[in-house]
Amino acid sequence: MTTPSTLESVWPLFTLRLRTPRLELTPIRDEHMPALVDAALAGIHPPERMPFGVPWTDAPPARLAHDLATYHWSRRAKSTPQLWAIGFTVLLDGRPIGIQEVTADQFLDRRAITSGSWLSAAHQGRGFGREMRAAVLLFAFDELGAQYAETNALDWNAASLAVSARLGYREVGRQPTESRPGVPETQIDLRVSRAEFIRPHWTLTVSGAEAARRELLEDAELRVPTAPGEEIPADASITSRSTQRSATDHE
Repeated sequence: MTTPSTLESVWPLFTLRLRTPRLELTPIRDEHMPALVDAALAGIHPPERMPFGVPWTDAPPARLAHDLATYHWSRRAKSTPQLWAIGFTVLLDGRPIGIQEVTADQFLDRRAITSGSWLSAAHQGRGFGREMRAAVLLFAFDELGAQYAETNALDWNAASLAVSARLGYREVGRQPTESRPGVPETQIDLRVSRAEFIRPHWTLTVSGAEAARRELLEDAELRVPTAPGEEIPADASITSRSTQRSATDHE
């Protein structure tokens, strides 16, 4: 008798779980989306500021809900080992409070990932931003064999920049951008190596890592570097403007 298929057997990344002392991160499921929409509509940032590369939070509620869902469906559908993205729902006591996204372009050559995130305003200022970013860095460095992690933030976003600094990121460049049409801003690009990463005092619990490696990495022989000190060239950057730019990694 054939074993019935499950959602996890159809899309193995759904078996992935990252657990920190207070949070659980899991790839976004459709059942998370209504609560994520509500968290975004409740507020992420002051209305006079726009921390994201695309001002998606300016949209009317119905449009915001539609765009948030279709953005993550599209990212999931288009992911390949050459260009992949994982949007994690951040769960606190089982309730979605934000999203932590990780992306990579030509990961097996560059060994670098980019991250972005948002957290509902009601849950900012409690260290969750740092905890959820640390979780995906631990996953990328220790389970996928990444050598570098990159992110960016606008120069006024002190909370996000502080989280990056506390995790060991260093500034690698600045570039002009716009937060909204006609509103000039300065984006700070940041990078941390596996060796520079300031690890948290707690241990990350990971389940589903092997399934994630099968989905994200092409060659089983290249899943995790055999030499921990082996690094990719320092100029192999994948920094880009992201709709999920780290906006609210508040402490």
